[in-house]
Amino acid sequence: MDTAEITVDTRQRQIADLSEAVADFCHGRGDGLLSVFAPHATAGLAVMELGSGSEPDLLELLARLLPRDDRYRHRHGSPGHGADHVLPALVSPSLVIPVVGGRAQLGTWQSIVLVDLNEDNPIRRVRLSFLAG
Repeated sequence: MDTAEITVDTRQRQIADLSEAVADFCHGRGDGLLSVFAPHATAGLAVMELGSGSEPDLLELLARLLPRDDRYRHRHGSPGHGADHVLPALVSPSLVIPVVGGRAQLGTWQSIVLVDLNEDNPIRRVRLSFLAG
């Protein structure tokens, strides 16, 4: 298995596009499976369309589902930080994507993104692992 770790700075964005890094990692690897994993208790990964309004729609949905207030038992950090720890139950910290001919088999409008609402920790790691088929 081949593996690499990328670093993602989420200070300027809560949804970070990882598609270019994924394409670079998969290039020349042939057929297999790509595992994408965010080793964080407060971030997740998704496959979604970007640039069509989906990002603000997702953020608005997550704000409704996970309000930033004092209702959470987990209370350290910024206000509503308990919501950050619930996020990975809704937005998984891992994905598996088929790779054929060195290309991740995403649909026309699909991108792989890191979702990070936690302003307390803006530097994230994402592990990319390729298992040849």
